[in-house]
Amino acid sequence: MEIAGHAIPAGPLVICSIPAANRDPALIDDPETLDITRGAAGHVAFGHGVHHCLGAPLARMEMRIAFPALLRRFPGLALIGPDEQADFRVFSAVYGLNALPVTW
Repeated sequence: MEIAGHAIPAGPLVICSIPAANRDPALIDDPETLDITRGAAGHVAFGHGVHHCLGAPLARMEMRIAFPALLRRFPGLALIGPDEQADFRVFSAVYGLNALPVTW
């Protein structure tokens, strides 16, 4: 088998990196920039079909209800320090932060 020009022999373990999913500059312009107006390219994180993530509706509900409610409750919510200093997980199956210090 061959993937992107790399031969994968039969037998070895192959791991898909979820944090790297949908960050291929060959498929998405400027993949490191959050752009909510960018069209859907078939996002990998929530899967598709029978393998669609059961948590996807909860994540959408959080974006639609919980986050706006949080910002209404704490209108002065802000990061402590520049966002470039955010403490992202380095080795993890799930992309995210170790901590996000904020003030309100």
